[in-house]
Amino acid sequence: MDFMGFVPDFGNLFFTLGAFVLALSIIVAVHEYGHYIVGRWTGIHAEVFSIGFGPVLFSGVDRHGTRWQVAALPFGGFVKFLGDANAASAADNEAVSQMSAEDRRRTMTGAPLWARSATVAAGPVFNFIFSIAIFAGYVLLNGIAADTPRLGAVHPLPAPMQELREGDLITAIDGRPTGSLTEFYRVAGDLPGAPAVDYMVERDGTMLALQGPHPVPARAAGISLNSAARDAGMQPGDVIMAVEGEAIWSFGELPPIVSAAEGEPLQLRIWRDGEELELALIPRRTDLPLPDGGFETRWLIGLQSGSFFEHPTRQPALAEVVPFAAGQTWNVITRSLSGLYHMVSGAISTCNLSGPIGIATTSGAMAADGIWPFIWFIAVLSTAVGLLNLFPIPILDGGHLLFHAWEAVTGKPPGDRALNILMTIGLMMIGSLMLFAIFNDLFC
Repeated sequence: MDFMGFVPDFGNLFFTLGAFVLALSIIVAVHEYGHYIVGRWTGIHAEVFSIGFGPVLFSGVDRHGTRWQVAALPFGGFVKFLGDANAASAADNEAVSQMSAEDRRRTMTGAPLWARSATVAAGPVFNFIFSIAIFAGYVLLNGIAADTPRLGAVHPLPAPMQELREGDLITAIDGRPTGSLTEFYRVAGDLPGAPAVDYMVERDGTMLALQGPHPVPARAAGISLNSAARDAGMQPGDVIMAVEGEAIWSFGELPPIVSAAEGEPLQLRIWRDGEELELALIPRRTDLPLPDGGFETRWLIGLQSGSFFEHPTRQPALAEVVPFAAGQTWNVITRSLSGLYHMVSGAISTCNLSGPIGIATTSGAMAADGIWPFIWFIAVLSTAVGLLNLFPIPILDGGHLLFHAWEAVTGKPPGDRALNILMTIGLMMIGSLMLFAIFNDLFC
């Protein structure tokens, strides 16, 4: 198979790897810093904080006696606490037994259960907090759409815009009132495709009856990753003028056409910056999450809809920002868990699970699309990493917390023999999952 086929859509191999390493390094740094700082707060001393593994490229020791380093293999990181035998946090029991009581208290082995549990849980928690901070920062810097159908910048379309202008307030479409942006899209969803639509607008205090394009034209507001549209070379802003020779005027005309094709190639005529182009693409069968947590399987080409104008934005209050950001993070968690459940139950394809190759190509694609898509992707990936680490699998943070729960109930930690067996099982589970995900990347 052509392994390099994963790369061209996202630029050269070095760009893709660079974006992946940058995203992963940021997320790992946040995760490990959570372990480090909470460990320090609870009296557990960190000897080494490392981004990457292998030979050390450069390092330095801070006033707390922690060595901060960057290593040659940038695919992960670790915090080595006092009393740890290695980067995997395995206890060096012989060394710990020879320490004074004061020094033992500064190790992961000798610290109270609450301190160890808080330190372990801090990694995933910091990933979640980091995601919430990014989502909140995005909204604070970019604003949120005002719930009013007032025209912002008008997108170019092949059909003339008549007299609709930036700043116009749309009060009615085809005779139906649109007092809010929500009502605007509700009315737009009921309109059939047409080359022109009647609008009533308010401009400078004057009511005008004008004509314009369909409220939601067949314009690509965005292109989904790993989609037929992206593979065919479509770009944001492209307008689909015809499918299989039949003219279309609204985005709503596309889904039934794509569904009826049932995976057969579709010939599209698109308009891009004043030029008409012919493209062929093949719809893909895709599992889509539903609001209730389930999934539905549909044929898609990977286009995101939007209106013919930019929505004006407003600066949100802090009371709106935090719930929005937390909601975005929670949405990633619930969709991930729902997807995993439905894959295990056989309701959806296991091809929905991506491995390092898939994540790397996605990193490159997001970076190529712009700084904000890339930052948003980092927030989503940070949440996913935090969630994965909470799974009750030995060697992961969730596994360690499970051991701590056992200790809290029984009054003593699992024995060394049991720990070694469980850690081996955990390592085999993670290794198997990684191989399965890589198989998906290569063959799905």
